[in-house]
Amino acid sequence: MSRTFCVLLWQVALRVFCHVATASLCMGGSNIFASVRENSPMGQFISHISIRSDPGANTVRLCLTGPNANWFYLEGRTIRLNLSASRVLDREVLGPFLIAELTCYEDDIKQSHYRILVEILNENDNKPKFLEETIQPFSISEVAAVNSVVFTVKAVDSDGDMISYIIDQSSEDAWFFRIDLPNSGKVVLNKPLDYESKTRLQIIMWAQESNTEEKFNISTVLKIDIEDVDDQYPHFLPCTPVSPGVPVCMNPTYTANITRKYQNSVLEFSPGPIRARDGDRGINAPLLYTILSGDDHGRFVMDNRTGEIRLTRAVDKPRPAANFSLVVMVCQVEDQLKYSVATVLVRVLSENSFPPLFNTTTFKGFIIQSSSPASIVSTYGNQVLQVQVSDQDFSDGVNPNIRFFLHPPSRLYQVTQEGVLIARTDQLRPFDRHILQVVARDEESGEEASASVDIEVLQRGQAVPHGAFTEQQLFGDMDSRLAGGIAALILLMFLSAFLFLLLRFMRRRQPQESVFPAAVAGKHPKASSRSPGFMDEALHRQASPQSGSFHGRQGLYTRRQSLPPPTSSSAADSRPRPHPPAPPTEVSVSEPAGRCRFQTDLFVIVEKPPGGASGWERSPDVTAGLPSSGQATHVHAGAPHTDEDVKTDQSRDT
Repeated sequence: MSRTFCVLLWQVALRVFCHVATASLCMGGSNIFASVRENSPMGQFISHISIRSDPGANTVRLCLTGPNANWFYLEGRTIRLNLSASRVLDREVLGPFLIAELTCYEDDIKQSHYRILVEILNENDNKPKFLEETIQPFSISEVAAVNSVVFTVKAVDSDGDMISYIIDQSSEDAWFFRIDLPNSGKVVLNKPLDYESKTRLQIIMWAQESNTEEKFNISTVLKIDIEDVDDQYPHFLPCTPVSPGVPVCMNPTYTANITRKYQNSVLEFSPGPIRARDGDRGINAPLLYTILSGDDHGRFVMDNRTGEIRLTRAVDKPRPAANFSLVVMVCQVEDQLKYSVATVLVRVLSENSFPPLFNTTTFKGFIIQSSSPASIVSTYGNQVLQVQVSDQDFSDGVNPNIRFFLHPPSRLYQVTQEGVLIARTDQLRPFDRHILQVVARDEESGEEASASVDIEVLQRGQAVPHGAFTEQQLFGDMDSRLAGGIAALILLMFLSAFLFLLLRFMRRRQPQESVFPAAVAGKHPKASSRSPGFMDEALHRQASPQSGSFHGRQGLYTRRQSLPPPTSSSAADSRPRPHPPAPPTEVSVSEPAGRCRFQTDLFVIVEKPPGGASGWERSPDVTAGLPSSGQATHVHAGAPHTDEDVKTDQSRDT
């Protein structure tokens, strides 16, 4: 009874899910083998159904079953791809095949059974991907052998494509590695590593499809840390590489200066204190210092931990050599086979009594602007400017340990150790002025002296001045044509002023020279009109100190106060004659040495032989032609008539 019930239920299920067709038409079919490309669209044709009757006929039913039956649906006598917006045919997810079964029923009775096998054809729709565990940061020992495989990278492609690996050569550290087999992913060390030079490397690695047209690729950044290994020797500081890029140091020579009274103190060395460092900076092993030779029987002692050298006793007596030479060593405490040595030089100097001094506090320099990259600064007379210092501690004043430098440093000027200044001429501008400070340092004593340098930039073609107060210096900052014009204008103004003063002087002199000669020539025929002749008489007269008389061409000239009193024979003439008083007139004559003043209240006395009636006689020739009291010159016509006249004349003369 239960078996019959199960059969009935099975028939009901077949009626619901299967097509009905004529029972005789289920035969003639076969298994279905087809293919479809992944990512195909909805309804993509898969295959035809090769049965005799069309599905949907009476009593014929077709049913799709199997694990992947939901990826298909029946449409008439065809099978098509069943997709949706959320379902995509992806070979990498579903696998390479879809499997289903097609069953045909007639009158609810299974008549035939066919298998459906659909291959999903691969499409190159995926890029390679690196395996995370192969691209994590990792470390490599700095002593790793060159040409050995140091690490391996791995990438996968879901489409199963072949992958090749490439190191991006644009990476900064790409030259350290290489890949001999592109498809293997094995990276080989190409150059030796050094922790002291570089502690971390970084490269860019590419994974690329090699058997597809698309050549999909992907990149990643690999970070490699270098492990430090104790493989380096210690070295003294400062480190000077033997050549650029080579991590091998040349040990310095340490120098110190002492005097004969220097003792019981730590020495100061140049280029710095005695210090060393382990060559393996990542390990930094402890170091030990010692003096190998040259300690002069304990005169010099060295601190084993710090490297300081102390002078225990003074150099108080002459030595055959003025210097001490020591050899010091530094080594690792745990491995004394790893060591390094250096030389220490101690110089014994005399007492320094005088500092270096410049021969002037300010130097004057000139530079002519040009396109030349460098030129020497000159001074007056176009001579090379050389700053010099003297040191009285030396007999010739020349200290060989002097070093010159500019403070602060200049990008336009440099000073040589001979004291010559060099300028970058192509970076200077005309009419600029620069003030520099030159410092002279005694490298032994440390004493310094400084001086200023005043530099003027001249324009092209301008001459260097010959001195500090020349015309070229006055117009040094002007254009040469403008300076010439100004000089010509000044010269013209000077000549105009000179001519004006000369003309004025001549106009003032001409009336004074013509007054006396004109008056004499107009009133007395015997008087000469030449002023120089009369003035020659005045200048060459000879005076008698007793009588006050003067000898001239006309005879004896006598002042009025020196005349004898009038005789009785001339009493009639001695009556007082009224005449207007006039002051003594002076004639002014310009002489080269100044102004000469001659009194004109003189008259001529002609001496006669002893038998004459009178001992004195006036000459009318001189007084006749003299001007009257209203004129500039007044000459008396006769001798004074009374004693009052003589006194009056004396008071006037006084």
